[in-house]
Amino acid sequence: MTDAALSTELVTGADGLVRPLWAARDPLMQAYYDTEWGMPIRDERGLFERLSLEGFQSGLSWATILRKRPAFRAAFADFDPDVVAAFDEADVERLMGDAGIVRNRAKILATIGNARATVALRGTVSSADGDGGGLAELVWSFRPEATPAPRSFADVPTSSPESLALSKELKRRGFRFVGPTTMFALMEAVGIVDTHLVDSHRRGSSGVWPA
Repeated sequence: MTDAALSTELVTGADGLVRPLWAARDPLMQAYYDTEWGMPIRDERGLFERLSLEGFQSGLSWATILRKRPAFRAAFADFDPDVVAAFDEADVERLMGDAGIVRNRAKILATIGNARATVALRGTVSSADGDGGGLAELVWSFRPEATPAPRSFADVPTSSPESLALSKELKRRGFRFVGPTTMFALMEAVGIVDTHLVDSHRRGSSGVWPA
């Protein structure tokens, strides 16, 4: 790719930091890119929240989900899996009436079902310290041996063998809205792969992968 073409994908902000165009126009997206996207999340609640939001994002823009995140957190008990797993039909109707979130019944039911699957996972996955693990340990067990090194958006994959395998395993364990593309987006968001463009100021910042 020529420097001229690359310049349409990466921009240098007033702070001197290089970001992709999608993270340079909207202050909310810029803050998310600079501080959250691609940073490691290894706790159960954090992984359950990201998995849930990635599921709700399907067919929508991430900016839409990010703006609604405070409402999602309020509606889903700050994504506490134990609380969400106990939601009943009254909660489903409450959520369907909540204009602050994405009111999609299938996605709402999937989130509740995924909370129950998350609770069921506890103690069934081997963790690094030898104790019984759960969702976080399962998701991170699909970390690949290498990460992409994209120089342009055209170089960024939308799925991988690992995201396909993770998708199949989660579905086997009762999760829904966890297709391979959605799971690759999750892996990007929580640092399992680093798809920051090579010249971005965030490349390698997670500590999981070298720049």
